[in-house]
Amino acid sequence: MNNNILVTKRCGETEPLDLDKIHKVITWAAKGLNNVSVSQVEIKAHIQFYDGIKTADIHETLIKSAADLISKDAPDYQYLAARLAIFHLRKKAYGQFEPPKLYEQVVKMVELGKYDPHLLQDYSKDELDQLGEYIDHWRDMNFSYAAVKQLEGKYLVQNRVTGDIYESAQFLYMLVAACLFANYPKDTRLSYIKRFYDAVSQFKISLPTPIMSGVRTPTRQFSSCVLIETGDSLDSINATASAIVKYVSQRAGIGVNAGRIRALGSPIRGGEAFHTGCIPFYKYFQTAVKSCSQGGVRGGAATLFYPLWHLEVESLMVLKNNRGVEENRVRHLDYGVQFNKLMYQRLIKDQDITLFSPSDVPGLYDAFFQDQDKFEQLYVQYENDPSIRKKTIRAIELFSLFMQERASTGRIYLQNVDHCNTHSPFDAKVAPVRQSNLCLEIALPTKPLEHVNDENGEIALCTLSAFNLGKIESLDDFEEMADLAVRALDSLLDYQDYPVPAAYNATMGRRTLGIGVINFAYYLAKHGVKYSDGSANGLVHKTFEAMQYYLLKASNNLAKEKGKCPKFDETTYSQGILPVDTYKKDLDSVCNEPLHLDWEGLRKDIVEHGLRNSTLSALMPSETSSQISNATNGIEPPRGHISVKSSKDGVLKQVVPDYENLKDAYELLWDIPSNDGYLQLVGIMQKFVDQTISANTNYDPSKYDGGKVPMKLLLKDMLTAYKLGVKTAYYHNTRDGAKDDQNDLIAGSQAPKEKEAEVVVEEDDDCAGGACKI
Repeated sequence: MNNNILVTKRCGETEPLDLDKIHKVITWAAKGLNNVSVSQVEIKAHIQFYDGIKTADIHETLIKSAADLISKDAPDYQYLAARLAIFHLRKKAYGQFEPPKLYEQVVKMVELGKYDPHLLQDYSKDELDQLGEYIDHWRDMNFSYAAVKQLEGKYLVQNRVTGDIYESAQFLYMLVAACLFANYPKDTRLSYIKRFYDAVSQFKISLPTPIMSGVRTPTRQFSSCVLIETGDSLDSINATASAIVKYVSQRAGIGVNAGRIRALGSPIRGGEAFHTGCIPFYKYFQTAVKSCSQGGVRGGAATLFYPLWHLEVESLMVLKNNRGVEENRVRHLDYGVQFNKLMYQRLIKDQDITLFSPSDVPGLYDAFFQDQDKFEQLYVQYENDPSIRKKTIRAIELFSLFMQERASTGRIYLQNVDHCNTHSPFDAKVAPVRQSNLCLEIALPTKPLEHVNDENGEIALCTLSAFNLGKIESLDDFEEMADLAVRALDSLLDYQDYPVPAAYNATMGRRTLGIGVINFAYYLAKHGVKYSDGSANGLVHKTFEAMQYYLLKASNNLAKEKGKCPKFDETTYSQGILPVDTYKKDLDSVCNEPLHLDWEGLRKDIVEHGLRNSTLSALMPSETSSQISNATNGIEPPRGHISVKSSKDGVLKQVVPDYENLKDAYELLWDIPSNDGYLQLVGIMQKFVDQTISANTNYDPSKYDGGKVPMKLLLKDMLTAYKLGVKTAYYHNTRDGAKDDQNDLIAGSQAPKEKEAEVVVEEDDDCAGGACKI
């Protein structure tokens, strides 16, 4: 019994070391799991006992031992390690394994300033006791190890300086629900809270980082995405920087539209001076983005957007690469380059693209988003006007530069602005979409701020969540999940604070939501279909049809109860136009699945009663939040059956869902022969999704001659995406030769390594001879 060695308990007391106690805890954690060995965990731990050793240190060593044993042959070690970690976490939070009563927890945490006082103001002790009785703390045992570590690192309320943790996951889920439904009538709200608690704690609905970490605390800003547009004046640029700082500090990911800023050398103050161009102001925005650490949850980040035809575009497209000096680089932002049909036509016909400063070509910048015919007419007119400053470059050269930089950094993104406005819930004449966000899935109207407190400007916010497709047994399941998700997120819009008036006014007017999916790869594997061969096309069409239909239905029902959003008349929905009316019809050639739901009845209800929310769907990466649900992230194929992700706690291994039964059904990323099948699926999703999609393109140089990805292929994929109606392109992933299963530390949609990928530019490339009609 090693009675000579004393251990130090968490409370500071000492007692004799009891090896049997350690054995019992591991045995408890292993109960009901397959192919796990208690003795293996004990042996691998190699604990060197010494007098006074802390029980907490022993426990942490056992957790790490179990986590190290996670493998394809023994995936259940991820649950054994998780249970040990939950035990450890609860001991730290509560001093014991058994959590306290919910009411006691809330009172204590409000006193400590960790929970929002409104919980005790809005709910009686009796109501909190009822909700406490409903909590099922044993649902903690369904987490994987990676999920527990993400909860501990990012989501649970804690003191990030001392490392003290104050809660466990089921309190998080229940109190998020209680906060979001606090304003519902007392005779119905407990029912909604319980239903929503069940949905999130059983992983049917996934919540994003700002909601998981913030709702129930005194913090009151939970929108994941913030879109800020700058004008061309110093006042507007300063107001934009100020708004960036405020929202980065509130954990939001930022999109900045800087396309209006005039080019280097433009006259200012009536010719008194020359303009310094875009780069100094991009640097200013970068400083604003990096000024805050977002409360230790995640670092500030932003994507900055500009049009392909901007006079400075050749300099702007290389801002992120590793060549050059600091003066002509702005490396800590990501960039989104904006295209439209005319730009692609110039490429296909091997013609030139003319570059302008937006300040020199009145009406052109606005027409780029609002009216494609007017844009083309103005563009050609300005091309033929000898008095206007311009530069001409072959389209193939400009597109090749874009693709070279996209391949080299992985982080130069693409926005097709015409698709974002013609296949949009917003009427482009009055509310054009001029940008996206950090993760390329939000497409909302913005207006530049003229000054910091400008209430006429428009900062767009989007509040996110996702459905876990792995939990969908019948497409009818979307009806209940959509009702809960829409109600919860719509309530959150009224619950949160707005540090900038332009954001408050825009949000109250449009009430935009973005609900997406996680676990798509598992969903395909479960149904025995693949990304690459078209076998999933019909299933995906039916699935996303049902998702969007029931989201619209939920928002329509909410409008009947609470009223339509004030700016509903600025949507195409108000005109009776639905996503199924405006998608790119080229898509029908790859998927001829008919519509299965009553869209005409829904159309009638929407025109009559409106929608509570201008937008409802957006497909985000969900990289971290999907881990909580033990799901594959977003819509991406996994790189291996085990994903390995780096964190401050070391490496976290997570096995794909139901690996033992479906290991041969998963299609892994680098086994997919081309991007064609994936892009078809994105196009099918985009038919229904009213905002846009975080869609990646992936290339394995080893598949091509000389280990180089041909430029011709990169441009073909770009044109294919456009032809199928894809609005945006997110990461460009290049396989770097790392082992994809156990040691691939860039798994999922995590940022690609910034390295120079090998791409060969074919100067005589005529882009398939014009065969790809758009």
